[in-house]
Amino acid sequence: KLVLRYAPFHDGADSFVKILEAAKKQGKYWETLDVMYKSQPYWASHSNPQPQRIWQFLPQAGLDIERIKKDMNDPAIAKLIAQDIADAKTLNVRKTPGYFVNGKPLQTFGYRQLRYLIESEIRIKYPN
Repeated sequence: KLVLRYAPFHDGADSFVKILEAAKKQGKYWETLDVMYKSQPYWASHSNPQPQRIWQFLPQAGLDIERIKKDMNDPAIAKLIAQDIADAKTLNVRKTPGYFVNGKPLQTFGYRQLRYLIESEIRIKYPN
């Protein structure tokens, strides 16, 4: 089972989480995430971040923008963000992305390392 958690460490990152969660209400989470990643160079430059520019790209996901702006204020979304931040602190997450398999952190980022961690957990759970 894959579980995605948010770790909005950067200023304003919680706004992007709110957009994604509001997009779920329209059944457009993955489309919105795709648009965010593809347009990231235009709004998230480390030397000159302009997060407000994301709004010009969001229609590409097929979103009702006015509904997104309303749904972003849902208290359930704020609660989800607060819980994910608390969980990140508990797990000592300091950067993103971070991967955990059965609560064990991936120490070195990479496909092979992640695969090894998953396979080792499978062997523990289902020994021969």
